Amino acid sequence: MPDAREIYWNLGHWVVIPMYAGVIACVALVVWGFYRRFRVWRTGRALVRTDDLAGRVWYSVRNALSQRRVLRVSSGGLPHALFFWGLVLLLIGTLLVMLQADLLEPAFGIRFLEGWFYRLFSLFTDLGGLLAIGGLAALAWRRFVIRPKGLVTTADDYVIHTLLFAILLTGFAVESLRIAATELPAGASLAFWSPLGFALAHLFSGMGAASLMRLHEATWWLHLLLVFTLIGCLPFTKLRHLLLTPVDYVFRPHTSRGMLLTLDLQDEATEQFGAARVSDLAWKDIFDADACTSCKRCQDRCPAWATGKPLSPMRVVQQIGEVAFSGSDESLAEAIGTDAIWSCTTCRACEEICPAEIEHVQKIVEMRRNLVLMEGSFPAAEVESAARSVEMSGNPLGVGGASRADWAEGLDVAVLPTDQAIDVLYFAGCYASLDPRNQKVARAFVDVCASAGLRVGILGRGEKCCGEPMRRLGNEYVYQMLAEENVAALSASGASSIVTTCPHCFSTLSRDYRELGLELPVEHHSTFLLRHIDSGELLLDPEPFDCTYHDSCYMGRYMGIFDEPREVLAHAGGTIVEMPKNRLESFCCGGGGGRVLADEGIGTRISASRARQVVATQASSLVSNCPFCLTMFDDALKSLEGDEALQVQDLVEVVAQRLRAPRQFETPVPEQGEVPSAAGVPS
Repeated sequence: MPDAREIYWNLGHWVVIPMYAGVIACVALVVWGFYRRFRVWRTGRALVRTDDLAGRVWYSVRNALSQRRVLRVSSGGLPHALFFWGLVLLLIGTLLVMLQADLLEPAFGIRFLEGWFYRLFSLFTDLGGLLAIGGLAALAWRRFVIRPKGLVTTADDYVIHTLLFAILLTGFAVESLRIAATELPAGASLAFWSPLGFALAHLFSGMGAASLMRLHEATWWLHLLLVFTLIGCLPFTKLRHLLLTPVDYVFRPHTSRGMLLTLDLQDEATEQFGAARVSDLAWKDIFDADACTSCKRCQDRCPAWATGKPLSPMRVVQQIGEVAFSGSDESLAEAIGTDAIWSCTTCRACEEICPAEIEHVQKIVEMRRNLVLMEGSFPAAEVESAARSVEMSGNPLGVGGASRADWAEGLDVAVLPTDQAIDVLYFAGCYASLDPRNQKVARAFVDVCASAGLRVGILGRGEKCCGEPMRRLGNEYVYQMLAEENVAALSASGASSIVTTCPHCFSTLSRDYRELGLELPVEHHSTFLLRHIDSGELLLDPEPFDCTYHDSCYMGRYMGIFDEPREVLAHAGGTIVEMPKNRLESFCCGGGGGRVLADEGIGTRISASRARQVVATQASSLVSNCPFCLTMFDDALKSLEGDEALQVQDLVEVVAQRLRAPRQFETPVPEQGEVPSAAGVPS
């Protein structure tokens, strides 16, 4: 029984000369093609992404081979992974053949493609071809027959699918013609280790040996020509993502999720802030356009796109690439459209699902920075008014800063600086301080702390807006101004830790403020509550209730906190009816990215769309842990007929209602001319 097949059978070893000449020519073409693109990438601003290079490369290899990010969606994920794994098996098989036939055997007489190893080699290369054909067929069916809404099909797609099918089919044809000519007549059992080739060989069994050999030779050359064509196409078609997506993994940001690049506003040599043109973006932003697979997953997850806004994260990336590679000096705002730029809620759903780890939000914020800082342009008059209020009063709600601590009147709350010892410095944020609905959340938090034996301190009028809404809207100047004042006040407070009930404040204080010198640990009340419940310091009397829980974007996709709020609800007696879009796939309330300050004039309201998802659970209450979400849902649910009974609560309100022997507070009656110390402001 033969235990191997002759490599280059029916051709002769001389074919390696034109074969390697073609490989060299194709590689030269690929290098030239990518060099042309490299010259465009480098027109962007410098950006260093080479720290921990070994770790970055290992991350890329691990994720590319596992297809982990591709498999996260059901539509198209598995077929793409199967196709990729099939190609990997075929590539390994090809390299093994070249290693033996063109190097080890001629130079050293070493043969390893024989015996049991060759039989396994034959089986796995056939399996690789089957996986590749099956995956490609499923992808073609989805693209050309099902045609999902928003999936744009171009001439590239027809060419690439046809070329790939032709390569795979001619490869199997070469194998089956050889088996029909050499193994079927002899009854060789080796043919069984090439199951698809063996099955197809029977189609040619009626042909004579000479005809089989001529057809085999012609098909081999056709197959080789098609492979050369595929290699040469890499830099000039969307196939380039096969190489560039793993490279994009290498250059992914190593900062915390969703952190923005900080502008150096003190650099007097800087004449441009934000991105007016492609050259104002970082090189990675242009590179992302080439790494994009055009799979539209980001678009499918985008709440703005889902509610009729003119924003497609995929198109933003593609339009940046189109402008960059056209050599045009066109304004990005004109190419993409200001309505699209302002529609983004910075929820990061696009980035979380992207198989190439493209950074959509940073690009959009850079364009917003240009509009605000360089052109004085805002999405709407109410946002411009809010920005002025932030500069004058330290908050976007148009309320005087002197009343920032009024919510705490009657509570045992120390206004810092003070000689009184405190356990918790509560950074309330603008909404908990000044919005009547969210002031209830702040008071509930103080009640819960008191029940746990913890005394709360606040900055009072010394606290300013954390600056996050302004920053996400592009106003880096106002953000840094507010941040520096807050960092100084927090650092001078004498507190040992900070707790906030706002995910936006939490994300900003715990990560962004680190760049400005804040060293105090910062915690969100979701984890704070669970920690004190688990320690036994916070005792609850659970009462059974059903609810649905909304994962706010800045708690979930930004900070990775999903389980802790659910555990708190379980301790309180809650049974959660999950919405289909939860955790990483949660649907935004519409308030992020500064959009909480702007009217939603295009399409349907994002909050209304999420509210309908809430109602569909038939739960009696909605629980969140974000003041923006609370505000957006309060308004949205009121607009839905018949849903007045559905209660919207913050997590800490649920806990406060179930405190064991909750502490009762009374407003102290001040003496003549005395101001209650909790207010912390002059009368």
